Amino acid sequence: MSEQETTPRNTPVVRHVEPRHRYEILVEEQRAGLTAYRDRDDRRVFFHTEIDDAYAGQGLASILVKQALTDVRASGMRIVPVCPYVAKFLKKHEEFADITDPVTPEILQWLEARLAR
Repeated sequence: MSEQETTPRNTPVVRHVEPRHRYEILVEEQRAGLTAYRDRDDRRVFFHTEIDDAYAGQGLASILVKQALTDVRASGMRIVPVCPYVAKFLKKHEEFADITDPVTPEILQWLEARLAR
């Protein structure tokens, strides 16, 4: 038996928590981090990504963001990377360039107003 078959709980799981506008990554059923967004028309505006200190350095942010962006693509939406981590990820992963829109002052104003509620 492979290690993965004997310890499936160690495999990170990403889930979309739509009511809370975020994707979460779980390790052994514990939330290890999240990436938060707000939707504007057909664009998913990512504005914050965090990994809990206890899980730092394990590559979880990359797994989380890749799966979140893959979900955005599957839903037919586009990405706006306000979050610095998501923006950095997209520079290294050009496979998402075709669904990425630039961050504009207008988007930033909209997001600020949305988050102030």
